[in-house]
Amino acid sequence: MSTMKFCCECILCPKEDRENKVLLYACRSCDHQEVADSNCVYQNVVDHAAGEFTQVLFEDITSDPTLPRTKSVRCAACGHGEAVFYQATGRGEEGMTLFFVCCNPNCGHRWRE
Repeated sequence: MSTMKFCCECILCPKEDRENKVLLYACRSCDHQEVADSNCVYQNVVDHAAGEFTQVLFEDITSDPTLPRTKSVRCAACGHGEAVFYQATGRGEEGMTLFFVCCNPNCGHRWRE
């Protein structure tokens, strides 16, 4: 786990002592250095499952210039004649599904074919 270490004035930074094959924490301003308690310099702990917090926002989809648009569909919710579409796998489904998002800024209805 990463904890900050300090000498009397400065932050200590990880430094390799190749000759002795030891990890040190050394000050860049003065000559102070100390042997590291552990060989772990940094550890990133993820407290959620992958994809758990992944969320696609309506504004992101409809303003994405890389996604194709179509005017050959009508939104069932508001009747708007333009939608952005993309392919993805649906939950628990095999194969790809075509998803549409209405481009009406007051709607944002989503549907699939």
